[in-house]
Amino acid sequence: MGNTALKSHLETSQKTGVFQLTGKGLQEFPEDLHRLTANLRTVDLSGNKIELLPAFIGNFLQLKSLTLNSNRLTVLPDEIGKLKKLETLSLNGNRIQQLPPTLGQLKSLRTLSLAGNQFSKFPSGLGTLRHLDLLDLSQNQIQSVPAEVSELQAIEINLNQNQISALSAEVSHCPRLKVLRLEENCLELSSIPESILMESQVSLFSVEGNLFEVKKLRDLEGYDKYMERFTATKKKFA
Repeated sequence: MGNTALKSHLETSQKTGVFQLTGKGLQEFPEDLHRLTANLRTVDLSGNKIELLPAFIGNFLQLKSLTLNSNRLTVLPDEIGKLKKLETLSLNGNRIQQLPPTLGQLKSLRTLSLAGNQFSKFPSGLGTLRHLDLLDLSQNQIQSVPAEVSELQAIEINLNQNQISALSAEVSHCPRLKVLRLEENCLELSSIPESILMESQVSLFSVEGNLFEVKKLRDLEGYDKYMERFTATKKKFA
């Protein structure tokens, strides 16, 4: 990509607060962007070949949305925790295996999308994200959902297409959780905690494509209670 093209992109971004440069084969995060740290609100660099985020990413204090889907990232810098206004962080289709502890400092974060990465463990330290609405961890290699999940404030957790065979009953204590997606995993019927059906606020529990027939859920205690929540939600949006 020529310097002239990049220059005109930068000039436009200075006015709009939006920098979007997708599918251009960029191998690194454009260094010239650091000149716009004061006014950038949206950055989308999806579909490139970026392997590293520079430490100066922490200087974009006005940034609300950072999208780097389909790149080659393996780690995130600690400095990402400085983005106190960030509401959307989308990193689908990279090679990330774990998150820096500083990610828990993103107090405004509403959407965290990490689908199609290389997580083998459920990421820890996300309980401090008080405004988190969606956590997408689909298409990873996660094998279990730990008790610590109860600290999450997410309204929806998407764990479709992982390798989950163990699900902690603590998930039923997630204070805001309404949608739990666990399609195409390795769950047995006996691995489903009945407390999710009986005690949680989950009104959409999606478990197709596991090691049992979905209709067998009806045999579990609490299924009727779950169906009451499911039906009430459906009516609300009908």
